[in-house]
Amino acid sequence: MTSLDPALVVLDKDGVRLTVEDAVATVTLTNPAKRNVQSPALWRALTEAGRALPGSVRVVVLRGEGRSFSAGLDRQAFTPEGFDGEPSFLDMARGSDEDLDALIAEYQEAFTWWRRNDIVSIAAVQGHAIGAGFQLALACDLRVVAEDVQFAMRETSLGLVPDLTGTHPLVAAVGYARALEICATGRFVHAEEAERVGLANLVVPGGELDAAVRDLAAALLAAPRDAVVETKTLLRGAAGRTYEEQRAAERAAQTRRLRDLAGLSD
Repeated sequence: MTSLDPALVVLDKDGVRLTVEDAVATVTLTNPAKRNVQSPALWRALTEAGRALPGSVRVVVLRGEGRSFSAGLDRQAFTPEGFDGEPSFLDMARGSDEDLDALIAEYQEAFTWWRRNDIVSIAAVQGHAIGAGFQLALACDLRVVAEDVQFAMRETSLGLVPDLTGTHPLVAAVGYARALEICATGRFVHAEEAERVGLANLVVPGGELDAAVRDLAAALLAAPRDAVVETKTLLRGAAGRTYEEQRAAERAAQTRRLRDLAGLSD
């Protein structure tokens, strides 16, 4: 595929569209009329999108159509009936611990693949990113946000907890105390604060969001793929290693790079 080729549509279902153009894949939430609210069907489509990524993809962009990135879980989830063909919250509560754990783990899969070491993921976030929407933005490696962005973690105010993998990256980004305050109060975090505390890598006017993400993707693609993969692997593992363990990991990674560059790798 050349740069003149149109983007290839790989998947388009349940409010999720995956397109691929050269080394960049774009995952788009496609229900702007409902502010890209989320459901189990959407989560399964997101999981499928991750599995469908061609091996040539190096950067994945996540975006939402319309004025909001994602306003969180569809309110239908909170009705007694829930979603058609899906267990309601009441059904889930009545299940065994094992069944409930397995079901939540299935939902979480939609949020886990964005940090794979072989890709760099960028969330392009405008308007509302609430609850599950906030957690989906947090699932990505990087976040470029519009000036009108409104992050909020509302699960606690509903008597729930954030369970779609958002707590770990939130604490990593802003620290325990601020993460607790954001979650427990459910307040909005706007663009200026998001950039200041590390939730956003870049803040731009809404009309410049797509262009800023394209520029960032191009910058990420400028470095050799294997060097980026090794660097991301090092950085992702750093928090779980001691200083000396990280030094050793750096040496091992650099050894692999030097041998690869010299044509001596296995």
